[in-house]
Amino acid sequence: MEKQKLSFQAEVKQLLHLVTHSLYSNKEIFLRELISNASDACDKLRFEALNDNALFEDAPNLEVRISFDKAAKTITISDNGIGMSAQEAIEHLGTIAKSGTREFMGKLSGEQARDAQLIGQFGVGFYSGYIVADRITVESRRAGLTPEEGVRWVSEGTGDFEVETIHRDKRGTDVTLHLRDDAEEFLSGWKIKSIVGKYSDHISLPILMRKEEWDQEKQEQVTKDEWETINKAAALWTRSKADITDAEYQAFYQQLSYDSTPPLAYTHNRVEGRSEYTQLLYIPAKAPYDLWNRDKRGGVKLYVKRVFIMDDAEALMPTYLRFIKGVIDSADLPLNVSRELLQESRDVKAIREGSTKRVLSMLEDIAENQKDKYSEFWREFGAVLKEGMGEDFANRERLAKLLRFSSTHADEGVSLADYASRMKEGQEAVYVITADTLAAAKSSPQLEIFRKKGIEVLLLTDRVDEWLLSHLYEFEGKPLQSVAKGAVDLGKLQDEEEKKQAEAAAESFKPVLERLKTALAGKAKDVRVTTRLVDSPACLVVEEGDMSGHLARLLKQAGQEAPNAKPILEVNPEHALVKKLDGSERFEDLANILFDQALLAEGGHLEDPAAYVRRVNTLLAG
Repeated sequence: MEKQKLSFQAEVKQLLHLVTHSLYSNKEIFLRELISNASDACDKLRFEALNDNALFEDAPNLEVRISFDKAAKTITISDNGIGMSAQEAIEHLGTIAKSGTREFMGKLSGEQARDAQLIGQFGVGFYSGYIVADRITVESRRAGLTPEEGVRWVSEGTGDFEVETIHRDKRGTDVTLHLRDDAEEFLSGWKIKSIVGKYSDHISLPILMRKEEWDQEKQEQVTKDEWETINKAAALWTRSKADITDAEYQAFYQQLSYDSTPPLAYTHNRVEGRSEYTQLLYIPAKAPYDLWNRDKRGGVKLYVKRVFIMDDAEALMPTYLRFIKGVIDSADLPLNVSRELLQESRDVKAIREGSTKRVLSMLEDIAENQKDKYSEFWREFGAVLKEGMGEDFANRERLAKLLRFSSTHADEGVSLADYASRMKEGQEAVYVITADTLAAAKSSPQLEIFRKKGIEVLLLTDRVDEWLLSHLYEFEGKPLQSVAKGAVDLGKLQDEEEKKQAEAAAESFKPVLERLKTALAGKAKDVRVTTRLVDSPACLVVEEGDMSGHLARLLKQAGQEAPNAKPILEVNPEHALVKKLDGSERFEDLANILFDQALLAEGGHLEDPAAYVRRVNTLLAG
């Protein structure tokens, strides 16, 4: 065939401009795409040779080779795969988004289609070469054709291309990029190795490049004639679990995460069905420094057919599991044309749901069978896992069983199931209290009646706990009840005699209550007698449904507006300080001191500390 000059299909100038300037966020992607295409070509040959072994000719070992010429400013990616005829070069290289791979996949059926490790869904990966090149030359010969039926395709990517027949002894394809001046950084063996290591390390074919060594006389790197393999050519996650040792799993984790501490646990599974993918997921032993940065993407790497697509594939793992590290390799995940962004699809959703359930299953197994190890996990990541109660409605019940708390019975490790098993006969609620610290929670006056009666109360001290309570309403039919909200009601746990005594005390104390309401009109929403106090004179509570003082403080610390709701002051009529109120000449000072002390006891901050000090000093001096 004589040299022909042909035009690209469609508005190729605009399309090539889009490919080279908009679809890819970094220049090095071109090498990933061209290696992926070379791998596809080898896969095609392997499958066609199942029916015609002669297609291998005299080169049965499939491989990809990369070479570069600094003087000529070229990079060449070669493969000994299926190759192209002249007509195929015109069709597949002259048409944007026409994929030979897609057509090839359409010819396969049954088991062959599922086993074919083919990518190139959109057929534009080749054109990514124009990110760095102002001219691309392709020389190819299809397996089974004669050496005289080779083809050369040349284009500057501006609107037309040239095709001619050439003599080519070897089958396969050579893609030569003539680099622009601003892309000379890629004329480096070190640079090419780093890109291959990042994107194509786990492609099943060996990727070869000529060895380089330092020349002392010339003071530069010198290329030798000897070739070396620059990728591992084996993906750990694609091997059978039975063939992988624990040491290999540990080593892969270190390579993946740069974490020298062994992981707490890992899971390796192949999922088959409508969506096919392999997952190798790790739970780290230690939390990273930026764990609480919710804008930080997750630690899962996405591969498609062993080709690296993206780091931190947050679409495949919910935010509350952002500490998980690992690999997900999909057989058929839909990607956009740059392979850099996931498209929203049922497949993405299925992988996300499946991976989430796998992690939760792993955590459930550790919680059930390795309690000490789960305690380690909870200390590092428990507060983050709590976020899932509001983010993952589908798994809310499973997450609730994984939660661990401190309580008045134990400093850590109390599950809701543990609490339920220790509930008193007649107890109708799971009692909780939130505070800034464990010490503050333990010493809270609101706990006194519960401690006296031996009723366990969960102590919630993580900043996320107030948010957690807005989504965790009940456990196994028992509502969660804050001991700092509403009037104390122990239901069947409080006998009739106690109730009668409380009612009588409230009645006899009415005149003092009215004076307290007047004295504290600017501070307290209401003042009432309570049975929740044993040793303390007073405490602050809020109405059921109102924002707790603890949550209001957290919002203010975060620079957010909090509702200016007044608390309720509850007083213990049996306490000496409260009894002293009746008839006191310094009633207003005592009333304010009671309120301020109750505020301090729950971890609050005084609006006027100096006034509090003056009142206390006056009483001490008098």
